[in-house]
Amino acid sequence: MGISRRVALKALVAAGGTTAATALGGATSSAATLPTPRPDAVGLLYDATLCIGCKACVVACADANNLTRDTGQIEWTGGRYQAPLDLNANTKNIIKLYADGNEQSFVKQQCMHCVDPACVNACMLGALRKSEFGIVSYDPSFCVGCRYCEMACPFNVPKFEWSNAITPKIVKCELCRDRLAKGQEPACTEVCPRGAVIYGRREGLVKEAHRRLEANPDRYVPHVYGETEAGGTQVLYLSHVPFDKIGLPDYGPVPVPVPQRSLQHTIYQGFVAPIALYGVLAAVMYRNRGSHEEEEQ
Repeated sequence: MGISRRVALKALVAAGGTTAATALGGATSSAATLPTPRPDAVGLLYDATLCIGCKACVVACADANNLTRDTGQIEWTGGRYQAPLDLNANTKNIIKLYADGNEQSFVKQQCMHCVDPACVNACMLGALRKSEFGIVSYDPSFCVGCRYCEMACPFNVPKFEWSNAITPKIVKCELCRDRLAKGQEPACTEVCPRGAVIYGRREGLVKEAHRRLEANPDRYVPHVYGETEAGGTQVLYLSHVPFDKIGLPDYGPVPVPVPQRSLQHTIYQGFVAPIALYGVLAAVMYRNRGSHEEEEQ
């Protein structure tokens, strides 16, 4: 008795659904063993209450990374000149403005250097990886331009170099790791006139953030963004405005890659899924071949 394509597909979908449900159930239990920051992890602490929007950090970042300054996107918001409007192939660090009536705030955006980065998990050839000090670094020699990192990043950070038709790259903040190797600090923190963004060991930055919250509880939203969000990030934020209003998504403590890895590992454990798939496809091919031979006879 032959097997139809419809029956085969139904069997595959049913098997896949069962496997996925099992995998996602396991993802919850794996939350108890979430990745932790490296002992040498460094990062940034940005305090939105101190930022005056001068964009000295944006200019310093462009100079330190030999980037062409992008002034093609221009907008006036709240009487302030905004350019560029977002991260792009020429912009690794940007200051944005949130304005709603009398409520205003600047916010700095760059790579968050996640403790468990979704971009690293998505990169098939290891062009993105966690390197020294927990920095999410990029090696263009391994990049095939698939842009999976762009799709995976929960903070919408990596940008593709569309203007380069020969050897396009992914562009993102690497925390000035070449400067760190020389004993310097990142360009953005070095030039900030108000100390709105500071550099240091992540552990120390978390303590400093909580010290500020305790010293001035009426000044801040009572939370350190990035301490636990998406498994924790090495770029931390303090703000007087709710974080979701300034573009920082509300994520739980589970890193984005955890459910994905659980699903992949369950489906491919022992190559059970591929073997089952090939078996069903072989049955369909055998059935179709028999039908073709009967028609010829």
